[in-house]
Amino acid sequence: MTAPTTIRSLSVEPLDIPLFAPFGISGGAQDVARSLLVTIELADGTLGYGEAAPFPAFNGETQASARAALELARPAVEGADVREWRPLSSTLRERIGTAGSARCAIETAILDALTKRAQMPLYAFFGGAGSSLETDMTITTGSVEQASTAALEILARGITAIKVKIGSGDLPLDLARLVAIHTVAPDSPLILDGNGGMSADEALELMGALSIQGIHPALLEQPVPGDDWAGMGQLARWGGAPLAADETASSAAHVLRIVYEQAAQVVNIKLMKAGVVEALDIAAICRAAQLRLMIGGMVESILAMTMSAHFAAGQGGFSFVDLDTPMFMAENPFEGGFRQTGARLDLRHITAGHGVRPR
Repeated sequence: MTAPTTIRSLSVEPLDIPLFAPFGISGGAQDVARSLLVTIELADGTLGYGEAAPFPAFNGETQASARAALELARPAVEGADVREWRPLSSTLRERIGTAGSARCAIETAILDALTKRAQMPLYAFFGGAGSSLETDMTITTGSVEQASTAALEILARGITAIKVKIGSGDLPLDLARLVAIHTVAPDSPLILDGNGGMSADEALELMGALSIQGIHPALLEQPVPGDDWAGMGQLARWGGAPLAADETASSAAHVLRIVYEQAAQVVNIKLMKAGVVEALDIAAICRAAQLRLMIGGMVESILAMTMSAHFAAGQGGFSFVDLDTPMFMAENPFEGGFRQTGARLDLRHITAGHGVRPR
């Protein structure tokens, strides 16, 4: 007899959402979030939803490669039981281990369906430590004038913490943008995110120039390429601000190496990098090693961002929160999700699952 928690079907459809303006990082930009919506249906009719949000400029994943990975995983997913979510996650690692966004989408949908049946919000499933967070907002690549205007707009939203994309290849431009932002938002904590677009020497030069200007960033995030372990170690020792690993922290194994080599003080956990279940392992490693936690994402809709909010609020202890990309989207094809007031993301109204569904 088929259990009601058996996965009857998995479906995949494009989720293309235009942005108000291109979202630029050091590796490139995109003007449309080209994602995928994954739906699983259980034997009892319960639906679970997940989002795959690949960002080619971040790690080379594309909508097409994510869809191919999802199709490769389908035979292992259909007929499985959502109550066995950890063994199923292990199977996904074996089949599509490098396709983080596809793993994230399937695992999100599985846990959404499981907790819907249990009438439990996902923040409670993840630990119940809290039900709200306060996010920063990002200033993407661009001109000095655009940076200054964006900072004022962020403050007008009631958000104080500002994340700034650097690594343009033009250090004077990076410096001028940061000085302009600090001029209009002198009390805002600044997170500098290089997305691997700099060398360690360039990052140190920028940090030195900022110090002369009296600007002391709250966090320096992944200024060097993900595989530049020597550069990460150098910046962790001499960078002048806590160093966050993002591209370097793409798996639990890499985070273990970060701990061993003392290559960062903070780890940016993104569910899209390695899936939800491996992200739980990463968080556990960081807590054991006393590394500080950050939650972030790719260019994701309210669905994936709400899942990340549940993950971080439920576990608690996240020092940095970067769940801002729904604010960059010109359309919202979903209902529900976190409720945002200024910087505050509130989950308390959600009673089951992640609380997001297609319109």
